[in-house]
Amino acid sequence: MVEPYQDTALPLPARADDLLRRMTLREKVGQLNQRLLGWQAWSAGSSGYELTPALDEEVARWGGLGALYGLQRADAWSGRDWENGVDFAGAPELVAMVQEKVVAASRFGIPALLVEEAPHGHQALGSQLFPTNLGAAATFRPDLIEEAAAHTALELRARGAHVALVSGLDLLRDPRWGRSEECFGEDPLLASLYTRAIVRGMRGVAVVLKHFAGQGAGIGGRNSSGGPIGPRELAELHLPAARAGISEGALGVMAAYNDIDGVPCVANSSLLTDVLRGQWGFEGIVMADMFAVDRLLRAASSPAAAGALALRAGVDLSMCDVSYAALEEAVSLGLVPESLVDRACRRVLLLKLRLGLLDPPEPLPEFPEVWPAPALVAGTTVLLRNDGLLPLAATPRRVAVLGPNADDLSALLGDYVPPVRGGATVLGALRARIARTEYEPGCGLTSPIEGGVERAVALASDADLAVLVLGGSSVRHYDDTFADNGAAAFTGEDPAATAVREVDADGSAPGLPRPSATTGEGFDAAEVLLPAAQRELAAAVAATGTPTVAVIVSGRPQGVGAVAGNALLYAWYPGPTGGRAIADLLLGDREPTGRLPVSLPGSSGVLPVAYNERMETAERYVDADAAAEFPFGHGLGYTTWDLGPATVEGSWPAVTVGAPLRNTGERRGTQVVQLYARVRVPGLLPRKAVLVGFTHLTLDAGEMADATVPALADALPGLGLPGEPPAELDLWLSLTGAGEPDAPLTISS
Repeated sequence: MVEPYQDTALPLPARADDLLRRMTLREKVGQLNQRLLGWQAWSAGSSGYELTPALDEEVARWGGLGALYGLQRADAWSGRDWENGVDFAGAPELVAMVQEKVVAASRFGIPALLVEEAPHGHQALGSQLFPTNLGAAATFRPDLIEEAAAHTALELRARGAHVALVSGLDLLRDPRWGRSEECFGEDPLLASLYTRAIVRGMRGVAVVLKHFAGQGAGIGGRNSSGGPIGPRELAELHLPAARAGISEGALGVMAAYNDIDGVPCVANSSLLTDVLRGQWGFEGIVMADMFAVDRLLRAASSPAAAGALALRAGVDLSMCDVSYAALEEAVSLGLVPESLVDRACRRVLLLKLRLGLLDPPEPLPEFPEVWPAPALVAGTTVLLRNDGLLPLAATPRRVAVLGPNADDLSALLGDYVPPVRGGATVLGALRARIARTEYEPGCGLTSPIEGGVERAVALASDADLAVLVLGGSSVRHYDDTFADNGAAAFTGEDPAATAVREVDADGSAPGLPRPSATTGEGFDAAEVLLPAAQRELAAAVAATGTPTVAVIVSGRPQGVGAVAGNALLYAWYPGPTGGRAIADLLLGDREPTGRLPVSLPGSSGVLPVAYNERMETAERYVDADAAAEFPFGHGLGYTTWDLGPATVEGSWPAVTVGAPLRNTGERRGTQVVQLYARVRVPGLLPRKAVLVGFTHLTLDAGEMADATVPALADALPGLGLPGEPPAELDLWLSLTGAGEPDAPLTISS
């Protein structure tokens, strides 16, 4: 029976304290656990939704429920689809049923936090899907992500959810990492600006930023492996985005799987308490990644000891761990004082109070209409190379669309996606515009198809234009095998060799390998070079002499410089409408405005190639250049530009660098003017370059304007400037991305 427990007019901290003093140890520990996977709490019956005994057992065990993860999640791991899942129309009913059960089990009527994945749209049926982070970062337009985040937040609120798990803190330092697509690139300024934009956009829900910290620098690019990160590297690269998001109002961070110099993030009190709370003043919650506390059993003697380690370090809310459910035992054994349980429970209660969960409920907002996002989707594509073929002078009469990603909608979406209805592949979009469009995959993502190259060459030879759509895929299938935390499970077999054979719906096409994932969580790669089967296909098609455009659709930076052809575009994962956006770019309806948010390596053997590594003396191997094939910030448009001499105004750090910019081509265009800096501190090796600002200018043919780029405050941590001794900075503007400046401006900090 629910007890009348407090005066709702009290300040929120007082209400949390009043609740806390009345709760038993078990009830408090229950608030720190989200053990049950949300889709296991209900089933879809013929007469509606039914709650499962698993939910009954969980709420009875704890006298309520702290949080419930993924109640509305739909994907291959959860097994939820359009037949057995819940869409936005049914979500309010399901949420009300669950919360009624939770509240009835709590002596104080405390609802559960409903936690949902929302890395690029809510991972639920009927929600709008956006480009993955790495593609969104290519726009250099944080304002677009803010609008997308606001739309996602409204969807979540309309569904009755409270907490959004959002990627963005990871810096992409090794593109072999399967989760590269979840990063905003290799640069801390971009990551900081986009993280701020997400937090600003997601008003009304609690944003939990993941992953804290350094997960993008794992050894060998292996997921959740240790990070050999020193204190300067941590402070300059891996912490700025988190600090920016927290200063913008994020209410949660997720402690990562990886360790930093041997200390797992979920047991790192220096990171989770000293820095996060002591230095930054963070007052929200720290959530552990799924089963991350249980992974401490490699460094702890028992589940109770593992839970005590995480609690002491500053973890407040766990996810699925056995070890956090053992905190009662940890207290009884003297491994941790109950006061630390109180500390964590108070933070969880405060979050619930801030979100209004313990106040009379307000009506849910209406589920929003689809947000038109053409600028965001189109801006993900980066034109890397162009010999003048694009934009096409005339619409071709006959087009050959080739490659494994040409007619696979799932290849455009990325990881952490629900089943999608609607959308357009590159093939479908071009067929809608050009009647004589023919298709041949030519090869699978990683393996040849018998006769595929020959058929592709035949089509290309008879066409006016060949469009190669290559790259990778993060597709997940409902009969795939998954790890306990939902990552794709590696079976030790080549996915291409064991692929299910499928045919077109009418049975007319030859059997082709079902696409298997090559990127995403669980798909770390030893080699980032485009697979040999795709390289062979590209070389054969280019050799026909037919004008050829190669489009790379992938979730990680891949070595693509050797792909021949007249033009080369990188589209990342643009989302379900990406096929139309790519077709528009090819046909000249839109200009490619994207810029690389990460350097593209030639192969894994030359890593690292990030533009902001420290300066070094060795510039090449005996068998390869040690530079990126395409640098951070690179990207072409459909016109030409001239940037005049630069001048600087103000004093550091409030400086602005400007220069006259002229569109010297024959069509209107948009340019991204980038400002870089290099610090000179006695006794400290400088980074090659650090992005400190950028601006967009759109000019008509022949038009000139002043490009003025201020140094942004979020760039300062990345420079690592000490207070003493005084430092000098070289500043320069660039239209071609990071690289050596021709004539830098030198100022004192």
